[in-house]
Amino acid sequence: MLHELTVRLLSADTLPRALDRLTAFAVSSLPGAVRCSVALIGEGGPLTEAASGSASEIFDRRQYEMSTGPGLEAARTRTLVTSGDLTVDERWPQLREAATASGLRAVAAIPLDVRRTAVGGLSVYLEDAGDPGPELLVTAMAIGGQAEVLLGELGRRAALTEGAEVDRAVGVIIAQRGCGVQEAYSILQESAQRLGLDRRVVAERLVAAAARKSGG
Repeated sequence: MLHELTVRLLSADTLPRALDRLTAFAVSSLPGAVRCSVALIGEGGPLTEAASGSASEIFDRRQYEMSTGPGLEAARTRTLVTSGDLTVDERWPQLREAATASGLRAVAAIPLDVRRTAVGGLSVYLEDAGDPGPELLVTAMAIGGQAEVLLGELGRRAALTEGAEVDRAVGVIIAQRGCGVQEAYSILQESAQRLGLDRRVVAERLVAAAARKSGG
């Protein structure tokens, strides 16, 4: 099972796609699960989330809007969080109606600690009340543990790719403006902030534009 998860995630070309595959794999692998969601909290960045399953998204959407709930608690405390009945759980009274509307009763939220990138939680929702059993918890924790490693590897690959693209863009700026290396990096960063885009995106566009101009 973990081998299949490894193949699925490492063949994803973006983090959002990897998270989609993770939740789809989890909901299909865990007996009784009607929805699986994952939320990642990066340093200084927005919440990244994905979900799969037949149950409604109302509960997760409400959880993220109010910044409280089992998945986010697991991410912040880095501990396993469970509930046998979300419709009466006193820890999140503001989420009870959403749980009822979504058809969700029990949950097990597994903490994720993606090295140097983010913390998060993998939430497994069940439609029947009752504390999640040991078999489900062990399997969910195994999936979560493997996902931490794989998401970390995807982050490492993305950083390497970004670094190479940024270096190429800096070379273009130096050639065009005759400036130094540090100034070129500053120009690229300022351009990304001004445009409201990721630095890698700006670098890719700059390199592509230079290639077209050179080809013409």
